[in-house]
This record gives sequence, structure tokens and C-alpha cells, in this order.
Amino acid sequence: MKEVRNTAREKMKGYCRVCPVCDGRACVGEVPGMGGLGTAASFKNNIEALRKVRLNMRLLHDVKEPDTTVSVLGLDLDMPLLAAPIGGVEFNMGGKITEEEYVDAVLGGCVDKGLIGCGGDGVPPFIHESVNEAIASLGGKGIPFIKPWEGEEMWEKLEKAKNAGCSIVGMDVDAAGLVTLRKMGRPVSPKTPDELREIVAKMHEWGLKFVLKGIMTPDEASLASEIGVDGIVVSNHGGRVLDHTPGTAEVLPAIADAVAGKMSILADGGVRDGVDVFKMVALGADAVMIGRPFSVAAVGGLREGVAAYIDQIKGQLVQAMVLTGSGTIKAIGRDRLYNIGA
Repeated sequence: MKEVRNTAREKMKGYCRVCPVCDGRACVGEVPGMGGLGTAASFKNNIEALRKVRLNMRLLHDVKEPDTTVSVLGLDLDMPLLAAPIGGVEFNMGGKITEEEYVDAVLGGCVDKGLIGCGGDGVPPFIHESVNEAIASLGGKGIPFIKPWEGEEMWEKLEKAKNAGCSIVGMDVDAAGLVTLRKMGRPVSPKTPDELREIVAKMHEWGLKFVLKGIMTPDEASLASEIGVDGIVVSNHGGRVLDHTPGTAEVLPAIADAVAGKMSILADGGVRDGVDVFKMVALGADAVMIGRPFSVAAVGGLREGVAAYIDQIKGQLVQAMVLTGSGTIKAIGRDRLYNIGA
């Protein structure tokens, strides 16, 4: 990974510094780019919230080779991890590789390791077109995320995603305030419960599951459950749309308490290694998404770089499971965390 990161640092110069610790401090306000909006408080809060979570080390047990596999949203995964939907290589990452190469690296690298990657959406159209083409070439193994467009554009993109052969479609409703789209004059907006019910009904009619990304409060999680979505992603869009939100790890437990068992709960925001994956699962996530580090791995090493990063994450997760006595992912609960409680 050192070579991958060094290559990424050179290729992403001016867009991402590939810092030793990706914490939002060196890229404040760099949107477009890989930074956080405004003061980057939301980005930094994601990191800080996870940093404060500590593990209970336990070694008097028989866990030696933990089982990391999970089934989430009908997907059998080698571990509770997905690559988050990020697009726009040219204006966010420097453009030293093509959008097609980037999408193949992320989605293909995930499939190579028994995981699923998510694809982004945006302007220009080749962003989502590259995602759909990659998913089709991978036999439907990928989750396209459509932005909360207004009018016919949303429905057209949802139908194109369905035609790619995927089993799950997502909407990152937290993109409603994206600076990059606003600058391009493309209308995106929050969605009303009635609008979402219509979307969910159509997705289910098409035989697809629907995931809503951008849930940060228990009441909206409960509302999403009532609307009938199949899963949510607890996310503040990596701190790129609204300054001064709490970190996702801060809000995740209350959201999990509100809707656990009613639908799948995913979470992202500040996750950097396998221990962070463990923490998010312990706090209530069924699976975890990682964004920026996957981008660095893809730009720095293409498909092989993504596979190397996934191997690193799994090794760290396995170590955390062994050293906390967690034989399976289901065994990872709040009792594995220090001073959190059940």
C-alpha cells in the first residue's frame, strides 16, 4: 500500500494530499476536491467521533479464526464492507486516470475480494454511464447511487440503473446540497415522504431493493422505515454538504436503537481501517461504507490497489475480532466497546 499511496499522491496533486492520516485538516474547504465543506467541521467530526470509541480487549477465549462473512440486503459479503459511491475523477481527484478506469478499479476490485462497490452519479453523464457499464460487465455486482434530481432526469437514471442488471439501487439524498452540482446549475433537492414512497414502490415493482443514504437522526430513520426503504446509510456525505454536523459514529447508536431489525443499517464517515469497521458494527451498523481511502487506492493502484487495500482492512478487522473475542460479525455488539454499554 505504500507504493499505491505514493503513486496516488503524485496523481492527485492539487486535489488530495494523501495525508498519512486522512482527517480533513489539510483540505479544509476544498470542494470540489476531496476536502470537507466550509470549516470541514463535519469531516473532522466523523474522524473524531470514531477516535473516541475504544475497544474492550479480551483474550480468555477460543476465538482464533473469526468468521467475517455477512449477508446484507441479500448480498453475501466476505466482510461487512462496501465501497462508498464517489464519482467525478476529473474535478475531484485530478483526472490522471479516466472515470472508466476508476469505476472498474473500485467495483471490480471489490468483486475480486468478495465485496460490492457502489457507484456515484453526477455531471457530466459519463459518470453514471461508466458505473452502469461496469455493473453490467460484472454481472450486476454493484450498487448505483442516483442523486436526488428533480423531474424526469431522476426517473431516467433509475431506469438505466435497473437495466444494468443490479439488484439494489441507492439514492444519496444527502447530495441535495452539493456545491459541485449547484455550480453546474443542475437541480437536486430533498425528497418528501410521498416522493420517496413513489420511488420505493417503483423499485419494488422492478424487483429492486432501495437504499437511502444521508440519514442522520432517529426520526428520519424511523420515517424511512415507514416509507418502506430496504436500507439506510447513516451519512453526512463525508462532510461535503453541511458544515458542523455531528460525526456519524455519534448518531449511529440512537439510529440503530430506533430501526434495528426493521431494515438494513449501513454507515460511513471517517472509516479508515478495519478497527473502524469493527467500531461501526459494534455501534449498530450491519455493514460499513468507506469512501476516500478507496479513491486513493483506485487512483494509486487501479484494481490491484483496491484489492490490496481490502486485504489490509480485512487483516485489521480479523485482528480486532480475535483480540475482543468476537468469533462472528453478529458477536460484535456494544459490549465490545469500552464505557458504551449494551
